[in-house]
Amino acid sequence: MFDVLVFVYEHYWRGDQCPELQTLERKLSAHGFEPEEIHAALVWLDGLNFAAQNAALPEEAPALAAAASSLRVYSPAEQEHLGAECLGFIAFLAGAGVLPPTMREIVMDRAMAAPGDPVSLDDLKIIVLMVYWSFGQQPDALVLDELCDSPESRIAH
Repeated sequence: MFDVLVFVYEHYWRGDQCPELQTLERKLSAHGFEPEEIHAALVWLDGLNFAAQNAALPEEAPALAAAASSLRVYSPAEQEHLGAECLGFIAFLAGAGVLPPTMREIVMDRAMAAPGDPVSLDDLKIIVLMVYWSFGQQPDALVLDELCDSPESRIAH
């Protein structure tokens, strides 16, 4: 499923530029993805589209800005499905101010809908990118570097 999501992210720069799901299904099939992968990704994308359309970012709804200082408590199911590494990464992004509460909740929703037990950090990074994508936003360069680069390939200065 995540290979399909990466393909969609790379070929359609924003969620609103992505074709309807039936058209996308045909294009993905033509590119050689397995039907099961396509179906799982399309169901996941449909949930992402629904969540993004029904969400308001803080700049669109100033009343939500106060929620930025709130504390997010993760349920036992979320803790089990995501694991400490993924939850730590979400806390890092939220603490850095690059993942507003509304987007964080969509990341959590889509991560809970993702396969894997626990979800891998690489898969979570794809989920975060897809949430930005669904809002037609691109993370700033440093966040994008954190989401796309492997920490093992970095050289300490």
